[in-house]
Amino acid sequence: MTERDALAIHNERMKLLAGFVNAIGLGLIGFAILRPLTDNIVNGASWAFWGWAIVGLAMHGLSHYIMGNIRKQVMQ
Repeated sequence: MTERDALAIHNERMKLLAGFVNAIGLGLIGFAILRPLTDNIVNGASWAFWGWAIVGLAMHGLSHYIMGNIRKQVMQ
């Protein structure tokens, strides 16, 4: 395996991981928004809403951090 192949494999794995983490994070944000709407709208936002929303936003931010690990090939 050449250096170029190893670099391409690394970058694709980073993209897949970032996409997975982002999907989980967006799902948690959606859960945080939809769950209170289906339970009881009179009570307003509970602590669980804020907890799920913060975890979802953190995972979305983590996906951006993971994408920062994409490597460039150095041309010589």
